Amino acid sequence: MTKQERPLIERNIILVGFMGVGKTSIGKKLAQKMYRDFVDVDQEIEDQEKMSISDIFKTKGEHYFRKLEEEIVLSTCEQKLKIISLGGGAFTQESIKNRCLADGLVIYLDIGFQSWKDRVHLLVDSRPILQGKTINELEHLYYERKDAYARHHSRFLTDSFSVDDAADYLKESLQLAYEMET
Repeated sequence: MTKQERPLIERNIILVGFMGVGKTSIGKKLAQKMYRDFVDVDQEIEDQEKMSISDIFKTKGEHYFRKLEEEIVLSTCEQKLKIISLGGGAFTQESIKNRCLADGLVIYLDIGFQSWKDRVHLLVDSRPILQGKTINELEHLYYERKDAYARHHSRFLTDSFSVDDAADYLKESLQLAYEMET
């Protein structure tokens, strides 16, 4: 059975979206509720390299980071029954986007720019791509990345949901999709 023939219920659920949208928080909660393993690609990279993503960017560069990110995502996509949280920039890589769309169920967690802007102060120190940028540059990056997330299987606007409520909503939606497939 090829991955494309894999039943929907066995496919990985892949969460994509802009940094700070809640992919990790919602993904962990969703994995608990669905009895699946959770994989945070950024955490996998940090564990493998034994340094923070900020330090990887500083010492080895973004190109090194993106290559490592690609290897880990493609390898993780080979597995099944996972909830996978991609870093905000991962889905801008065509090889990652194509593999995720072909082998998994890609859910785009979206957030309005104003809601995201209210969170930016919580993100700047841990996100090297944000450091030293003006609010106009951040807005440009936000909309540029939004274009990259345009190809997905489902979109969920997180602005007015708590982490728990978002995970419950996604679980219920996925269960409905699984039932419709059978």
